[in-house]
Amino acid sequence: MAHGHVKEARATRALLYGNEAIARGAWEAGVKVAAGYPGTPSTEIIESLAGYDGIHVEWSTNEKVALEVAIGASIGGVRALATMKHVGLNVAADPLMTVSYMGVNAGLVIVTADDPGMHSSQNEQDNRWYGRFASVPVLEPSDSAEALYFTKQAFEISEKFDVPVIVRSVTRISHARSLVELGDRVEPEPRPYRKDPRKYVMLPAHARGRKPQVVARVRELQQFASESPINRLEWGSTERGFITGGISYQYVKEAFPDASVLKLGISYPLPERLIKDFASKVRVLYVVEELDPFWEDLVKAMGISCHGKDVFPQVGELSRDYIIAGVEKIEGAMAVRFRSPEAASQGARPAGQRRQERGPEGGPEQGTLPGPGDLPPRPPVLCPGCPHRPVFYVLKKLGLTVTGDIGCYTLGALPPLSAKDTTTCMGASIGHASGMSLGLPPEQASRVVAVIGDSTFLHSGLTPLINMAYNRVWRPVIILDNGTTAMTGHQGHPGTGYDARKKPAPRISLEEIASACGAKSVSVVDPYDVKSLERTIREALKEPASVVITSRPCILLPRQEPKKRLIFKAELCRECGLCMQPACPALEPDGKRPRVNEVLCTACGVCAEICPRNALVVTEAEEVR
Repeated sequence: MAHGHVKEARATRALLYGNEAIARGAWEAGVKVAAGYPGTPSTEIIESLAGYDGIHVEWSTNEKVALEVAIGASIGGVRALATMKHVGLNVAADPLMTVSYMGVNAGLVIVTADDPGMHSSQNEQDNRWYGRFASVPVLEPSDSAEALYFTKQAFEISEKFDVPVIVRSVTRISHARSLVELGDRVEPEPRPYRKDPRKYVMLPAHARGRKPQVVARVRELQQFASESPINRLEWGSTERGFITGGISYQYVKEAFPDASVLKLGISYPLPERLIKDFASKVRVLYVVEELDPFWEDLVKAMGISCHGKDVFPQVGELSRDYIIAGVEKIEGAMAVRFRSPEAASQGARPAGQRRQERGPEGGPEQGTLPGPGDLPPRPPVLCPGCPHRPVFYVLKKLGLTVTGDIGCYTLGALPPLSAKDTTTCMGASIGHASGMSLGLPPEQASRVVAVIGDSTFLHSGLTPLINMAYNRVWRPVIILDNGTTAMTGHQGHPGTGYDARKKPAPRISLEEIASACGAKSVSVVDPYDVKSLERTIREALKEPASVVITSRPCILLPRQEPKKRLIFKAELCRECGLCMQPACPALEPDGKRPRVNEVLCTACGVCAEICPRNALVVTEAEEVR
């Protein structure tokens, strides 16, 4: 255990989201520095930590910077935390691979929140591989109580074995509540920093000396995993046994509550001795995990026969029904006696596909709720009044090829706007625009533009913009500046003027940065002024070395503007349909005419600007609609 002053606090119980529990665990462990970049499902960890005193909490410009800040704090002698979603660890992979060689001074923990099912992500990669890739341990909680406890243990393991530790969460852990016991905060004494180039300066000669220590450390961690209570044996019927962990443990216990389970709280390295002993005592062994056959492959490499992805899905989230169906494929009718009457009557169905019981009128039976599979689909859309909507309206009107990026504005690719051509990862839009202009015929190349949000531009857009200038392969770049990191819940960034605690902070000028990166023309335009917006984009096409900044706060941010409302004058309407082309949810079709939904309408005035007959007019109102 860490030695130091314990801050007394009466222990209580609380219902916390997994992310809140991770934050609480870091606070109780005495973390002094926490850095991250917002990304669902990890965002609330930093937001929760911002509510605690005695910690430096920051939104970093990207995940690589966040981890580098945390590494520096650890070397300096205080416990540090870096948080990110799963794809963020790709950005931070460079420092991760090397800090594994360096080790730590004070404890260093990296939280990666994976997103099975891709609820809000462009892929569903399994970040347990990073543990094996970097030769660092991975802990994986199965509920909020473990999220708190494992985070505290991660700092202890980090300092005991001189290694950074990954805590892997998933959406169903990060965004689900369960009961936790709140403890006291431990204040470890800062560890003195001693200059040690062979440990902290990874020249080739130093790194070669560290590599054998990395290999030996994995063996030590494997032995630790076989003895640690973080891995837990739960004995029941030995007809079948399950090796599982994380959220998958919950699905297994729901499907087969009486089965024997080896619950892996340490996802990597695996406790080989414990696994072999468990496997020898059960008749049929199953490995249940989201997403990849990570454990399964390692278990089979031990010479142990088991079932895994031959019967359980490798795509998307698992569920109780998936587990039952997989076991039934192997064991047939024998599995039926383990199933609930409800599952037996319906047959095993994927989550969200279970039949809904119907009442006498064909509606839901009293006391039942519809599952996801029973609800009509609701495609995601830009908010009414979103300042990005007129940008995509103009880009589509001009027939441009648009390379896009990660953020709310990714929705500009969906019908009926359908204005984006590419989206890959944070900051890729600018590089894509350069590359496409080199690959397309000249006429098509001249119609390529890049769009990127303000937060994403500061995250990963500066280097490709500099690359454009240096290699003289320019295409216009449109920075959609809505004054926040909107998609993840309005977090701050260096261009907003406030920090993670919502306190005033220096504001970076996007205009000055763009000019400094080599742009020959930098324009700022209000996207609600559709005519000026179109004129500015047309001018930018003539000067490829240009940056256009569309500046208008996110419609969901607090504002001090006069209260307005939108009025439709039916007698002036000629049913041309132009006002409907931006696809604002607040303007509903009424035959061939628009109808203003005053509940949704923000009176942004974009449709009024587009209307050639002035049939839509923005006026002042007595109350906000």
